[in-house]
Amino acid sequence: MTALLLGDATSAEADGTELLLVPLGAVEQHGPHLPLGTDGLIAQAACGGVAATLREQGRCVAVAPVVELGASGEHEGFAGTVSIGHEALRHVLVELVRSATRWCPRVVLVSGHGGNVPALSAACRLLREESRDVAWTTCAEPGWDAHAGLAETSIVLALAPDLVRVGRAEPGNTEPVQVLWPRLRSAGVAAVAPNGVLGDPTGATAEHGQELLTVLVERIVRQVRSGAVGDAGVLLRPDGAGTEATP
Repeated sequence: MTALLLGDATSAEADGTELLLVPLGAVEQHGPHLPLGTDGLIAQAACGGVAATLREQGRCVAVAPVVELGASGEHEGFAGTVSIGHEALRHVLVELVRSATRWCPRVVLVSGHGGNVPALSAACRLLREESRDVAWTTCAEPGWDAHAGLAETSIVLALAPDLVRVGRAEPGNTEPVQVLWPRLRSAGVAAVAPNGVLGDPTGATAEHGQELLTVLVERIVRQVRSGAVGDAGVLLRPDGAGTEATP
Protein backbone atom coordinates (compact mmCIF):
# COMPACT_ATOMS: atom_id res chain seq x y z
CA MET A 1 0.00 0.00 0.00
CA THR A 2 1.33 3.42 -0.93
CA ALA A 3 1.34 6.52 1.23
CA LEU A 4 -1.48 9.07 1.00
CA LEU A 5 0.21 12.25 -0.20
CA LEU A 6 -1.73 15.21 1.11
CA GLY A 7 -0.90 17.44 -1.84
CA ASP A 8 -2.35 14.90 -4.28
CA ALA A 9 -5.43 13.99 -2.23
CA THR A 10 -8.87 15.58 -2.17
CA SER A 11 -10.36 16.97 1.02
CA ALA A 12 -12.70 13.98 1.18
CA GLU A 13 -9.76 11.59 0.89
CA ALA A 14 -7.92 13.38 3.70
CA ASP A 15 -10.95 13.26 5.97
CA GLY A 16 -10.45 10.76 8.77
CA THR A 17 -6.66 11.02 8.80
CA GLU A 18 -5.45 10.11 12.28
CA LEU A 19 -1.78 10.95 11.80
CA LEU A 20 -0.09 13.52 9.58
CA LEU A 21 3.63 13.11 8.90
CA VAL A 22 5.38 16.34 7.95
CA PRO A 23 8.81 16.03 6.29
CA LEU A 24 11.22 18.92 6.93
CA GLY A 25 14.21 19.62 4.75
CA ALA A 26 16.67 22.41 4.01
CA VAL A 27 18.18 24.04 0.95
CA GLU A 28 21.88 23.91 1.71
CA GLN A 29 25.17 22.78 0.26
CA HIS A 30 25.90 19.07 0.39
CA GLY A 31 29.44 19.03 -0.88
CA PRO A 32 30.40 19.02 -4.55
CA HIS A 33 28.32 15.93 -5.38
CA LEU A 34 24.87 16.03 -3.74
CA PRO A 35 21.90 18.30 -4.51
CA LEU A 36 20.97 21.22 -2.30
CA GLY A 37 17.62 19.59 -1.53
CA THR A 38 19.10 16.35 -0.15
CA ASP A 39 17.59 16.70 3.33
CA GLY A 40 14.04 17.20 2.06
CA LEU A 41 14.41 14.29 -0.36
CA ILE A 42 15.44 11.94 2.44
CA ALA A 43 12.78 13.18 4.88
CA GLN A 44 10.05 12.79 2.26
CA ALA A 45 11.15 9.24 1.45
CA ALA A 46 11.28 8.34 5.12
CA CYS A 47 7.77 9.72 5.73
CA GLY A 48 6.46 7.90 2.67
CA GLY A 49 7.89 4.61 3.90
CA VAL A 50 6.53 5.10 7.40
CA ALA A 51 3.07 6.03 6.11
CA ALA A 52 2.94 3.05 3.76
CA THR A 53 3.92 0.67 6.55
CA LEU A 54 1.35 2.07 8.98
CA ARG A 55 -1.40 2.08 6.35
CA GLU A 56 -0.73 -1.60 5.72
CA GLN A 57 -1.37 -2.05 9.44
CA GLY A 58 -4.74 -0.34 9.13
CA ARG A 59 -3.74 3.15 10.26
CA CYS A 60 -5.06 6.21 8.42
CA VAL A 61 -1.85 8.17 7.79
CA ALA A 62 -1.06 10.98 5.36
CA VAL A 63 2.18 12.72 4.34
CA ALA A 64 2.27 16.50 4.00
CA PRO A 65 4.32 18.28 1.33
CA VAL A 66 7.93 18.89 2.33
CA VAL A 67 8.73 22.05 4.26
CA GLU A 68 11.70 22.76 1.97
CA LEU A 69 13.39 25.73 3.64
CA GLY A 70 14.98 25.31 7.05
CA ALA A 71 17.51 26.80 9.44
CA SER A 72 20.90 26.35 7.77
CA GLY A 73 22.98 29.11 9.25
CA GLU A 74 25.99 26.83 9.69
CA HIS A 75 26.14 26.45 5.89
CA GLU A 76 25.92 30.17 5.07
CA GLY A 77 28.51 31.32 2.54
CA PHE A 78 28.27 28.22 0.37
CA ALA A 79 26.60 29.00 -2.96
CA GLY A 80 23.01 27.82 -3.14
CA THR A 81 22.35 27.71 0.59
CA VAL A 82 19.07 29.44 1.51
CA SER A 83 18.16 29.62 5.20
CA ILE A 84 15.11 31.18 6.87
CA GLY A 85 16.58 30.87 10.38
CA HIS A 86 15.26 29.35 13.59
CA GLU A 87 12.69 31.98 14.50
CA ALA A 88 10.97 32.00 11.10
CA LEU A 89 10.97 28.20 10.98
CA ARG A 90 9.51 28.04 14.48
CA HIS A 91 6.64 30.32 13.42
CA VAL A 92 5.99 28.23 10.29
CA LEU A 93 5.85 25.01 12.30
CA VAL A 94 3.59 26.45 14.98
CA GLU A 95 1.05 27.75 12.46
CA LEU A 96 1.27 24.60 10.32
CA VAL A 97 0.51 22.32 13.27
CA ARG A 98 -2.22 24.59 14.63
CA SER A 99 -3.92 24.41 11.24
CA ALA A 100 -3.44 20.67 10.74
CA THR A 101 -4.77 19.76 14.18
CA ARG A 102 -8.12 21.34 13.35
CA TRP A 103 -8.85 18.20 11.29
CA CYS A 104 -6.13 15.68 12.23
CA PRO A 105 -5.57 14.70 15.86
CA ARG A 106 -1.86 13.85 15.69
CA VAL A 107 1.14 15.35 13.86
CA VAL A 108 4.71 14.05 13.70
CA LEU A 109 7.42 16.28 12.24
CA VAL A 110 10.32 14.39 10.59
CA SER A 111 13.43 16.45 9.87
CA GLY A 112 16.13 15.50 7.41
CA HIS A 113 18.28 18.39 8.69
CA GLY A 114 19.62 18.38 12.23
CA GLY A 115 20.01 22.15 12.17
CA ASN A 116 16.21 22.42 12.37
CA VAL A 117 16.16 20.89 15.87
CA PRO A 118 16.16 24.14 17.91
CA ALA A 119 13.12 25.39 15.98
CA LEU A 120 11.43 21.99 16.26
CA SER A 121 11.98 21.88 20.00
CA ALA A 122 10.71 25.42 20.57
CA ALA A 123 7.65 24.94 18.35
CA CYS A 124 6.66 21.61 19.86
CA ARG A 125 7.14 22.86 23.40
CA LEU A 126 4.63 25.65 22.74
CA LEU A 127 2.22 23.44 20.82
CA ARG A 128 2.22 20.75 23.50
CA GLU A 129 1.49 23.44 26.10
CA GLU A 130 -1.60 24.12 23.98
CA SER A 131 -2.50 20.41 24.41
CA ARG A 132 -1.80 19.55 20.78
CA ASP A 133 -0.58 16.02 20.04
CA VAL A 134 2.63 16.82 18.17
CA ALA A 135 6.11 15.33 18.31
CA TRP A 136 9.28 15.31 16.23
CA THR A 137 12.19 13.14 15.21
CA THR A 138 15.10 13.31 12.78
CA CYS A 139 16.52 11.18 10.01
CA ALA A 140 19.89 10.80 11.76
CA GLU A 141 21.05 7.41 12.99
CA PRO A 142 23.85 6.62 15.45
CA GLY A 143 27.00 5.68 13.55
CA TRP A 144 26.12 7.53 10.34
CA ASP A 145 28.52 10.22 9.21
CA ALA A 146 27.27 13.74 9.68
CA HIS A 147 26.83 15.53 6.36
CA ALA A 148 27.14 14.65 2.66
CA GLY A 149 29.10 11.54 3.56
CA LEU A 150 28.57 7.82 3.03
CA ALA A 151 25.07 7.68 4.54
CA GLU A 152 23.41 10.58 2.74
CA THR A 153 25.16 9.83 -0.54
CA SER A 154 24.08 6.19 -0.45
CA ILE A 155 20.47 7.10 0.32
CA VAL A 156 20.27 9.65 -2.49
CA LEU A 157 21.80 7.08 -4.86
CA ALA A 158 18.92 4.78 -3.88
CA LEU A 159 16.26 7.47 -4.29
CA ALA A 160 17.44 9.67 -7.16
CA PRO A 161 20.73 8.44 -8.68
CA ASP A 162 20.59 11.00 -11.49
CA LEU A 163 21.00 13.77 -8.91
CA VAL A 164 24.32 12.46 -7.58
CA ARG A 165 27.49 13.75 -9.26
CA VAL A 166 29.38 10.56 -8.45
CA GLY A 167 32.63 11.67 -10.10
CA ARG A 168 32.81 14.72 -7.82
CA ALA A 169 32.42 12.81 -4.53
CA GLU A 170 35.40 13.33 -2.25
CA PRO A 171 36.15 12.92 1.46
CA GLY A 172 35.79 15.87 3.77
CA ASN A 173 36.49 16.15 7.47
CA THR A 174 36.08 12.65 8.92
CA GLU A 175 36.56 13.56 12.59
CA PRO A 176 33.61 12.59 14.84
CA VAL A 177 30.98 15.31 14.76
CA GLN A 178 31.04 15.52 18.56
CA VAL A 179 34.65 16.71 18.31
CA LEU A 180 33.74 19.27 15.66
CA TRP A 181 30.65 20.74 17.39
CA PRO A 182 32.34 23.65 19.22
CA ARG A 183 33.98 25.02 16.07
CA LEU A 184 30.95 24.23 13.92
CA ARG A 185 28.71 26.24 16.22
CA SER A 186 31.03 29.22 16.34
CA ALA A 187 32.38 29.33 12.78
CA GLY A 188 30.19 27.10 10.59
CA VAL A 189 30.86 24.11 8.38
CA ALA A 190 33.30 25.89 6.06
CA ALA A 191 35.70 26.39 8.96
CA VAL A 192 36.08 22.64 9.51
CA ALA A 193 35.39 21.30 6.01
CA PRO A 194 36.10 23.67 3.10
CA ASN A 195 34.41 21.26 0.66
CA GLY A 196 31.29 21.08 2.84
CA VAL A 197 31.59 17.34 3.55
CA LEU A 198 31.63 15.85 7.05
CA GLY A 199 32.43 12.24 6.30
CA ASP A 200 33.59 10.19 3.32
CA PRO A 201 31.10 9.58 0.49
CA THR A 202 33.47 7.46 -1.60
CA GLY A 203 32.25 3.91 -1.77
CA ALA A 204 28.58 4.88 -1.45
CA THR A 205 26.14 2.57 -3.25
CA ALA A 206 22.41 2.51 -3.90
CA GLU A 207 22.20 -0.92 -2.28
CA HIS A 208 23.68 0.42 0.94
CA GLY A 209 21.37 3.41 0.71
CA GLN A 210 18.31 1.17 0.53
CA GLU A 211 19.51 -0.72 3.58
CA LEU A 212 19.96 2.55 5.50
CA LEU A 213 16.55 3.83 4.42
CA THR A 214 14.93 0.59 5.60
CA VAL A 215 16.61 0.98 9.01
CA LEU A 216 15.42 4.60 9.19
CA VAL A 217 11.82 3.81 8.28
CA GLU A 218 11.61 0.88 10.68
CA ARG A 219 12.97 3.02 13.54
CA ILE A 220 10.48 5.84 12.95
CA VAL A 221 7.62 3.34 12.69
CA ARG A 222 8.61 1.98 16.11
CA GLN A 223 8.76 5.51 17.51
CA VAL A 224 5.35 6.43 16.15
CA ARG A 225 3.74 3.22 17.38
CA SER A 226 5.30 3.61 20.83
CA GLY A 227 4.26 7.24 21.11
CA ALA A 228 6.70 7.89 23.96
CA VAL A 229 7.63 11.58 24.01
CA GLY A 230 10.54 13.24 25.80
CA ASP A 231 11.58 16.81 26.43
CA ALA A 232 10.33 19.42 23.95
CA GLY A 233 8.24 16.83 22.13
CA VAL A 234 11.00 14.57 20.80
CA LEU A 235 9.85 11.04 20.03
CA LEU A 236 11.87 8.66 22.18
CA ARG A 237 13.68 5.82 20.47
CA PRO A 238 12.61 2.35 21.65
CA ASP A 239 16.29 1.27 21.57
CA GLY A 240 17.23 4.02 24.02
CA ALA A 241 19.62 5.77 21.63
CA GLY A 242 19.46 9.56 21.53
CA THR A 243 18.20 11.53 18.56
CA GLU A 244 21.29 12.98 16.95
CA ALA A 245 21.30 16.47 15.52
CA THR A 246 23.60 16.70 12.51
CA PRO A 247 24.51 19.74 10.38
